Amino acid sequence: MPEPADLQVMLEAFVRHTREEYRALEAPTTHPDAPQTILLPMPDGVKLRTEVLKPVGAGPFPTIIQRSCYPMMEQMLKVHADEYARRGFAYVYQFCRGTGGSEGVWEPNVNDRADGKATLDWLDAQPWVESIGWLGSSYTAFTGWVLADIVPGKVKTLYLTHYGTDRFASAYCRGLFRQDVLTAWAMENAGRPIAASYEASAAYRPQIHVDTDVWHVGKLSWYRDWITHTNRSDAYWNTGFWKMLEEIPSKISVPVYLGESWYDHHLGSALHTWRRLSPESRKHSTLRIGAWNHMFQPCLEGHAMEHLENSDTKTAFTWFVRLLRNHELPQGKVLVYNTGADRWEEKPAYPFAKDKTLTLYFTDGRLTSGMPPAGSAGYVYDPDDPVPSHGAEALLRSVQHNGSLFQPPAGYRADVLSFVSEPMTEDTTILGAITASLFVASDAEDTAFTAKVMEALPDGRALSIRGGITTLAYRNDPDDDRIAYTPGEVVQAQITLWDVMYTVKKDSRIRVDISSSDFPQYAAHTNQAGIWSLQAGVRKAAQTVHFGGRYPSAIHIPLDQ
Repeated sequence: MPEPADLQVMLEAFVRHTREEYRALEAPTTHPDAPQTILLPMPDGVKLRTEVLKPVGAGPFPTIIQRSCYPMMEQMLKVHADEYARRGFAYVYQFCRGTGGSEGVWEPNVNDRADGKATLDWLDAQPWVESIGWLGSSYTAFTGWVLADIVPGKVKTLYLTHYGTDRFASAYCRGLFRQDVLTAWAMENAGRPIAASYEASAAYRPQIHVDTDVWHVGKLSWYRDWITHTNRSDAYWNTGFWKMLEEIPSKISVPVYLGESWYDHHLGSALHTWRRLSPESRKHSTLRIGAWNHMFQPCLEGHAMEHLENSDTKTAFTWFVRLLRNHELPQGKVLVYNTGADRWEEKPAYPFAKDKTLTLYFTDGRLTSGMPPAGSAGYVYDPDDPVPSHGAEALLRSVQHNGSLFQPPAGYRADVLSFVSEPMTEDTTILGAITASLFVASDAEDTAFTAKVMEALPDGRALSIRGGITTLAYRNDPDDDRIAYTPGEVVQAQITLWDVMYTVKKDSRIRVDISSSDFPQYAAHTNQAGIWSLQAGVRKAAQTVHFGGRYPSAIHIPLDQ
C-alpha cells in the first residue's frame, strides 16, 4: 500500500471525485435521516460498530451493506452512505472485530464468516429493510464472498470486485510468493504499527523471521502459514477455512457482479472463482474485466483510454438499481476491455476459446515463425540484484508499477535476454493466457525463470503486455508438489501468464524478455532448493536458455477470433 500520508491524500481526492460521480447519476429524490451508531452483539458477545443511514421515512428500503477492516475508509463509506440514502437506499457499514471501533481482537479472515452471517441475519429481520445487496472491493469483497453461500432470503445480489476465493492463487506463482501483495498487506494489518522499511522487509532472509527480527511484533502465525505452504496440495490450502472459501462460489444461488482488471493482483484468483460459480448464479451474473490498477486508477501508458469506464461507483449503483429497486434479473455475460483498441467487448464465456494460436520460436535475439537452428544464450542471475518489477500485474505496495507501461530498451541488463519478432502485418488481438515454453538449464539445484511479453512500437519504445514466472521445482504444473532438478540438466519449463485482451498494432513487434527475477512482485529466488521463506543465504546461478533443434523454446499467443 502507499505510505499512510500519501494514502490519506489519495482518499481525499477519491472523496471529491466520488461526489462528482454521483452528481452525474440520477438526481437525489429524498434526504438522509439521522445516522445511527449501533454496537451490534455477535453470538460470542463481541459488539461490532455498525453505522446505519436511511432515507427519511418508514421504508422498507432496498439496503446496501459493506463490512470493512480499514478505518481509513470511513470518510469514503460516509460518502457512499449519504449518496445512496439521497436516492432511496438504506446503507449499512460495519467494521470487522478489532478495527474501527469494533470490540474484539483483529485477526484477518477467520471471524468474518460468523460475524457477517450474524449481521446479515439481524439486517434481514429489520422491518425497514426490503431487500439487501452486498457491496465490497478487495478485503471488503472477501467479507461478502466468505458468507455468500449462507445469506438470508432478503439478500438478492452481491457486487464484489478485486477479490477471488482461490487464496493459493493470490499467494503463489509456481513456488514464489507474491511479496508486494501479501508481505505488504501483513505489515499494514498486523494489528500493531510497524515502523520498519517495506523494502528491507521484503528483502529480509530468512523471511520466516521478519515478524520478530524486523517488524518486532512477535510471531504472526497467519503470515508464517502463508509463506511456508508453497504447495497447492498442502493441507493448509485444502482443508479448513481456505478450502471452504474456495468452494463457496459453487454453492451460491444469487446473481453476482464480479468485477476485475487485467492489472489487479486478484485477477487469477477471481477468474478461478468465476469458473467455479454455480450455473444457477452464473445465469444472471456478470464478469467484467477492465484495465486499471487495484485502486481503479488508469495504468496504461501510451494507450488511448477514452472508453476505459473505470468508475466502480457508477457501475455498482446501476447494478443495485436494476436488481434491488427494479427487481430485474440480468442475463449472464462476460465483458472485457481490449487494451490497445480502447473498446469493450462481450464474449460468449470464460474461459475464452482457444481456436487460433500464434507461435513464435526463440533464436539468437529474435522470435521467428519457423523452427530456428540449434543455439543457446546465457546469463548470471544474482538474487541480491534482482530485476525490479515495472509494468506488472500483481503489485499492491508498489501499485504505481502495475499496468501496461513503457519498458527499458531491449537487453538493458546483462541478466535479461531480449527476443524481438518481425513487424506485425495487421492489428493482432491477444485474448487468453499466453504461454512460454522454455528449454533451460542452470548450475543451481533450483532457480527461477521469467518471461515478459511486450509490444515493441515502431519508434523503438516497448509497452508491457504480460509477465510470468516459474521455478524449476514447479516447472511442469503449478498444482504439483516440488520436483527435483539436477544441475546442468536441460529441462522444459512452462510459464503460463495471466489472461489478457490486448491489441498489438500493425507494424509493431512482439518482444519477449527472459530473466530470473521480478522483485518485489515475486520473492527473489535464492537459487537454492526448498521453501523460499526458510532460506537465509543466496548464491549466484549461471542460467542457459536453449532453442532450436531438439529444444523448441517458444511463446504461444492465443488470438481473438
